[in-house]
Amino acid sequence: MAVFEELGVRPVINAAATLTRLGGSRMAPEVLAAMNEAAESFVHIDHLQQAAGEVIAEITGAEAGYVVNGAAAGLTLGMAAILAGLDVAKMDRLPDTTGMKNEVVVQKGHRNFYDHAIRAAGAKFVEVGYLGYPGAGGTYGWQIEAAINENTAAVFCPIFRTPGTLPLSEVAEIAHAHGLPVIVDAAAELPPRSNLRRFIAEGADLVAFSGGKAIGGPQSSGILAGRRDLIASVALQQQDMDVRTETWTRRWMLDDGSVNGIPTQGFGRGFKVGREEIVGLVTALKRFAAGDDEADFERWHGILDAVEEYIDAVPGLAAHREQPPGKAPALWIDVDEAITGLDAYRMLNALLDGEPAIAATETRGEFGTIGVMPHALRPEEAVIVGQRIREVALSNQ
Repeated sequence: MAVFEELGVRPVINAAATLTRLGGSRMAPEVLAAMNEAAESFVHIDHLQQAAGEVIAEITGAEAGYVVNGAAAGLTLGMAAILAGLDVAKMDRLPDTTGMKNEVVVQKGHRNFYDHAIRAAGAKFVEVGYLGYPGAGGTYGWQIEAAINENTAAVFCPIFRTPGTLPLSEVAEIAHAHGLPVIVDAAAELPPRSNLRRFIAEGADLVAFSGGKAIGGPQSSGILAGRRDLIASVALQQQDMDVRTETWTRRWMLDDGSVNGIPTQGFGRGFKVGREEIVGLVTALKRFAAGDDEADFERWHGILDAVEEYIDAVPGLAAHREQPPGKAPALWIDVDEAITGLDAYRMLNALLDGEPAIAATETRGEFGTIGVMPHALRPEEAVIVGQRIREVALSNQ
């Protein structure tokens, strides 16, 4: 990797899945080719976004779609659309929501590190429910009902499997009975591919997916799918509005009274997406949607087989495989410090500091376990990962 070497940066073999900090996913040759072609010419971004939105809508079953620069950006822009609608004066004020409907109801079990993206637009969370299982805590429908008032703008329902939380379909039924939209964080909910349509079908008014994970698009891309009016607000707040009324591509919105002025370069300006990312995302999305989950699972199991072959029977290592329904498989490796002389975190650091550098999954490190995820691994890299885990485990024995 000459480009990295020139910068003095070491390439990393990614055995930790499509993580942002490691650069997301690998893009297929046809995605890279499409991006290169897009970079050679100019196009009106508004027109390109409209065309891309039609593809997103067709694939997701939504009324409309938009390419955003990551799922978190989609949540922020989506929330800005909910707060401001097509009111240009409100767009101009964001994220100051003083005097506006700005409360977002969320189940306590759905609060997470990433919901800052919702708050960034000027929304204020109102938590409901408890942490726990149904019958011993959790959330009840009446708690969401009771939290809704004249200041409520939306309900936030990320796709988390927190015990006791109400499912999206039930949340959407309650919200829609009060005329409120539901915004969904589904950043990492692919596979299965059926989820591309599932959340809209279950009542989401806006749903955000990462483009740089399973879809295989540019790391700084994502899709936002949902109601046509909300996507229109996203477009108005995200585009560069350094235009005149007479030449504005959306001047028909002035003619029919949809808006009473052209939005300024406001809240969404920092969330712009280039033509290369838009074309790359659309190409990757089409490719992903045409793929097959079972074929992916079979390929990923083969990659994990190659890793496991090298660590089988290594003293101090015990491997087991997990595959949640509809999700990618993972290889979890328990590290016995008494035998290997390394705890899980020291093993992870040894892999990352070695040659070549290997990033493995650390989410169970406190339990003495490292993980290998197949998403971003090539078969030849899987062999290297297995060999290096074996070498590190045996180095202190």
